Amino acid sequence: MTDIHSEKILILDFGSQYTQLIARRVREAHVYCELHPFDMSLAAIRAFKPNGIILSGGPKSVYEEGAPTVDEELFELGVPVLGICYGMQLLSRHFGGEVVPAGKREFGHAELLAQGAPGALFDGFFVNGKSPVWMSHGDHVARIPTGFETVAASANAPVCAIQDVSRALYGVQFHPEVNHTPRGELLLDTFVRKICGCSGRWTPGQIIEDAVARIKSQVGTDAVILGLSGGVDSSVAAALIHRAIGDQLTCVFVDNGLLRLAEGDQVMATFAGNLGVKVIRIDAAGRFLAALAGEADPEKKRKIIGNLFVEIFEEESTRIADARWLAQGTIYPDVIESAGAKTGKAHSIKSHHNVGGLPAYMKLQLLEPLRELFKDEVRAIGEELGLPHQMVWRHPFPGPGLGVRILGEVKKEYADILRHADSIYIEELYAAGHYDKISQAFAVFLPVKSVGVMGDGRTYEYVVALRAVETRDFMTAGWYQLPFEDLARISNRIINEVKGVNRVVYDISSKPPATIEWE
Repeated sequence: MTDIHSEKILILDFGSQYTQLIARRVREAHVYCELHPFDMSLAAIRAFKPNGIILSGGPKSVYEEGAPTVDEELFELGVPVLGICYGMQLLSRHFGGEVVPAGKREFGHAELLAQGAPGALFDGFFVNGKSPVWMSHGDHVARIPTGFETVAASANAPVCAIQDVSRALYGVQFHPEVNHTPRGELLLDTFVRKICGCSGRWTPGQIIEDAVARIKSQVGTDAVILGLSGGVDSSVAAALIHRAIGDQLTCVFVDNGLLRLAEGDQVMATFAGNLGVKVIRIDAAGRFLAALAGEADPEKKRKIIGNLFVEIFEEESTRIADARWLAQGTIYPDVIESAGAKTGKAHSIKSHHNVGGLPAYMKLQLLEPLRELFKDEVRAIGEELGLPHQMVWRHPFPGPGLGVRILGEVKKEYADILRHADSIYIEELYAAGHYDKISQAFAVFLPVKSVGVMGDGRTYEYVVALRAVETRDFMTAGWYQLPFEDLARISNRIINEVKGVNRVVYDISSKPPATIEWE
């Protein structure tokens, strides 16, 4: 069996909003990578044994007092290094170059001009000596370090790319990881495949093969229970574990009263009916709604829902002989977004109910076969495992369900209204051909009433907000521009068919500054 982790790239994070995008591009080159804080110790880096290192961008200036840096011996490890934006400036400063505040800052599109022979890293990156790129910097390299050569410049910055080919050290002032740099993926692919010498072992088939072997080794003959939500992550986790251990897996599908319309029946039909997976269905709507009564704080709601899920799984595990493991659909972005509270180096935007381990009193051990994967990698192996296309490409649904799409206190009345409105919205997106173009779409219940008119009478009813975004990584997102005629049709249907709603609004906020979910 191929060791899919034997080739790997280390990405050191200096706080850029684009760092996860770097990781995504490396994975798209079929090479495993991990994100770690910039101050990862040299001993840990050596133990990681990277084929190459990428230094991310960041919001600081390298000449500021206390600016983040790396152990200077990192550059003596003999592995290729690519510095991006702040990473290039750090590289330059370390080797004696000069970084200064730019006379004119560059944020947005710029045209890169090749200087001399670009070299192997930039093979195919320039067309007729030029390449459009995306810039985001206030400082620039004014003097390159000894031993380096300038590869590219822009109208506003004399040094936009540098290289020391003999030591395999490279720096780019622009952001090759973003979509706005058209040939950026090619550059990163070239770095990890040609410069770092990785052959590309990180493929869906090999990921499955590796995961199956690891699951078998971890679990042995023990029984595993998995909390099946019907979402992409838990569904793929269930299919993957079932391939590895078959009937040793029992899925527990908890209907918490916060699911989408008819979701429970769909889940049972797919897994128990078609895939032959053992699924126990538990109606716990009353327990969840009672536990959430009176609570309006979004973080507390997430924790209440997560803790109650764990409690129910614990109860079920006592009924399953030899149950030793609780499987979860934790994915890599869950781990990264929740890391801020642990490291203090990033802001924790929200907690994830399936990250952070289990309560000490639980006897079960965690099994998280998707923990290393990004969402699109999860989808790819879902298709490889034979899951239905519509299930694999279904828009993400949060673990707490409608509990975080009902602002404020959660009530059955609110959940019923939202379920119905969301169903109409999604149905219309499919009918108009928008659903597969959108990364995530859903309705939100607002616990405020507004005055309306229906027939000849005054109404005072609730507001529903609609959200649809486009994104590749779910770390940044833009709102999806639904045509007005489609918005009008959706709004009319919701107001006419969902009792209790007299106003529909459309969310046109991007992420950042907003989040994708409202809570």
